[in-house]
Amino acid sequence: MKVRKAVIPAAGLGTRMLPATKSIPKEMLPIVDRPAIEIIVEEAVKSGIEDILIITNRGKCAMEDYFDYNPEVEQSLKKSGKDDEYELVRGLANMANIVFVRQKETKGLGHAVWRAKSFVGNEPFAVLLGDDIMVSPEGQPPVTKQLIDAAEQHTASAVGAQLVDSKDIAKYCSLKVDLIKDNVFHVTDAVEKPRPEQVFSNYAILGRYVLMPKIFEILENTPPGFGGEIQITDGLNTLCKVDKMVAVDFVARRYDTGNLKGYLETIIDFAMKDDRVNDWLREYMREKSGAGV
Repeated sequence: MKVRKAVIPAAGLGTRMLPATKSIPKEMLPIVDRPAIEIIVEEAVKSGIEDILIITNRGKCAMEDYFDYNPEVEQSLKKSGKDDEYELVRGLANMANIVFVRQKETKGLGHAVWRAKSFVGNEPFAVLLGDDIMVSPEGQPPVTKQLIDAAEQHTASAVGAQLVDSKDIAKYCSLKVDLIKDNVFHVTDAVEKPRPEQVFSNYAILGRYVLMPKIFEILENTPPGFGGEIQITDGLNTLCKVDKMVAVDFVARRYDTGNLKGYLETIIDFAMKDDRVNDWLREYMREKSGAGV
């Protein structure tokens, strides 16, 4: 079992980040000097993924342009002797084999993933949500690779999960799990946006999946659920009852860039780790703090 393909659903309307996302895809909002989508693609590539499908919708052509060649810019950089910048820009188009398909109707995450059926074919694949950036500690593999390893070891679908606060579980999904070993659990049930009486545990899926192709048939026959949309969790609830599924309590810090607070946290933390600006930023924040701002 080898996971070679990844799907990145990036067709959301970005309503939590308006007005910027009225004309700019939320996945293209910069994290310091790189758009969020590049960081997510990079995680997939570092996890051994060779082919990537990004699911978009109307008004998100900027992502396609970003991962394409730009002869005018490249020629200008070459002429100016800016070889490092040239290699940086040119390299974006060569990160992986990246293709795009549109989700023509906003019918939910489950429907977006189902749109990848012809791309995936009959093989396991990874799903990385476009809002979630994962930063693994030094020496730890990317979250997608953690899931791939667990899926291969257990010959099962795998979902990335972590414990969330009881007051927040209703914003996510709730998993019914039994410990297998260390940070890997057997999943036997799942519910999206649970009411208090529906909560199985405080383990929730957070932005990363490795799925068997059987999910496509299931999603095709999954009726709309919460919010009138086809929910991926409803499909997973069916999948875990007919096929083995594990949850991996992954080792990484998750950033939710789809809301203003999470987006600002991401920028600040990434800038603090950037040698070009971290000293300046620390001093700037000290000055602001001293001024009572």
